[in-house]
Amino acid sequence: MENMFCYQCEQTAGCTGCTGKAGVCGKSADVARLQDELTGALIALARAAEGTMPQESTHRAMIEGLFITLTNVNFDQDSIQAQIEKVRREKEALVSQCSVCRTPCGRNDEYDMEKLWKDEPDIRSLKSLLLFGLRGMAAYAYHAMVLGYSDEEVNQFFYKGMFAVGAELPMEKLLPLVLEVGGVNLKCMELLHRANTTAYGIPSPVTVSLSVPKGPFIVVSGHDLRDLQLLLEQTEGKGINVFTHGEMLPAHAYPKLKAYTHLKGNYGTAWQNQQKEFADLPAPVLFTTNCLMPPRDSYKDRVFTTEVVSYPGMTHIGGEKDFTPVIEKALQLGGYPEDMTFTGINGGTQVTTGFGKDAVLGAADTVIEGVKSGKISHFFLVGGCDGAKAGRNYYTEFVQEAPEDSLILTLACGKYRFNDMDLGTVCGLPRILDMGQCNDAYSAIMVAVELAKAFDCSVNELPLSMVLSWYEQKAVCILLTLLHLGIQNIYLGPTLPAFVSENVLNYLEEKYHIAPISTPKEDLARILQV
Repeated sequence: MENMFCYQCEQTAGCTGCTGKAGVCGKSADVARLQDELTGALIALARAAEGTMPQESTHRAMIEGLFITLTNVNFDQDSIQAQIEKVRREKEALVSQCSVCRTPCGRNDEYDMEKLWKDEPDIRSLKSLLLFGLRGMAAYAYHAMVLGYSDEEVNQFFYKGMFAVGAELPMEKLLPLVLEVGGVNLKCMELLHRANTTAYGIPSPVTVSLSVPKGPFIVVSGHDLRDLQLLLEQTEGKGINVFTHGEMLPAHAYPKLKAYTHLKGNYGTAWQNQQKEFADLPAPVLFTTNCLMPPRDSYKDRVFTTEVVSYPGMTHIGGEKDFTPVIEKALQLGGYPEDMTFTGINGGTQVTTGFGKDAVLGAADTVIEGVKSGKISHFFLVGGCDGAKAGRNYYTEFVQEAPEDSLILTLACGKYRFNDMDLGTVCGLPRILDMGQCNDAYSAIMVAVELAKAFDCSVNELPLSMVLSWYEQKAVCILLTLLHLGIQNIYLGPTLPAFVSENVLNYLEEKYHIAPISTPKEDLARILQV
């Protein structure tokens, strides 16, 4: 087994990179090597796409391949190798279209990722931002794709971006491409928003219980609403309740999903607590996307995966989407013998979600009048990824110390630090407004854009501050989207990305005034100028 190199997540070893036999996330050096090989094959696919017409199967291979390399998605060498072979077949199909490439010419060679990891620091930094942003965007494109939605501009940019990762380009060529990821990702997030709302309706505010009634149940984690829908269909009338976990919580807000009466509530908190929360769980867990941690022996026989998620020895539900093994396991385990009451991190027994752009903008008159009258002093978007590394209590304390007349917009799993707290109301609205998954960052952006129009000012002139936490690559592409829109004064933590070089960081600080978080009191004082 060779040593690995990976620094794409926030928890990377020593804030510099995982370089040993295994990563902090739990993937082995062999898995990391295969993910690099897959990335090199995707670059070759992008090279072959020049001057050809990639088909839907080619787009799928590119998007799946990028998604598989996200943190906490795939730990299984066999399935990664199968994806590499799929990508290579698609590349050969493209090569056969191009007479120039039918003889060995080197232009379609697979890229050796060691060249990137050992490149000059600023080039490596910009290419990493580009690559990790593309990986995050691929997750959004994938969720839209399985619902039948795609966009040719988004699809083509994957080839353009991956080609650039493997090309010899100077900083002045790479920087515009990095920011272009943000612009294309905005279109991709809008596509996913349209796909989800067309399929499942417009989300509306809903209160979700954290308690679990007695009897068989299944916990569904991840982000893929289609997988949840299919499971709900197959469990209907079988006496099995279904509970969301982690980023699946916002599913309760969609009319067509909450119409299933056996979609009961939400179990557990954020992804990094799963090894503790699942230890004695008398129910199976289905992982539909990223956020899988290596299962412990105490519950590994109850973990199921589907889509691009995979782990050695776990039962994988393939493309036929027959969830019979999950259903049988739920009936076998039987659930709790009596009703169980669980709480969030702060002791609350319920949470709210569903405050997407339609719900918030539906109350725009109230919000605008509240700001004009002084009843609403400030908006804080406190959202992003959660994680296990020390320092994330900052976000809990920030929300607790925010002015009582401020509104807290939130999304993604970082909200589990505080979403069970009752902070009261402002102008009839709950102070904590959960806008959904990280996938729903589009809603938050549109709310900011529409409020700016209402106040006839720019987003940067609104009484709005963004205090974001990051962990993996979807957070990277969202950040790039905010930069593409010119949004400034973002507070980012709990640590800055290891893949951002000193010169690139200086550029971001000077142009966009990105600042690392300090303490809640200090940051609030700077934001509110008190």
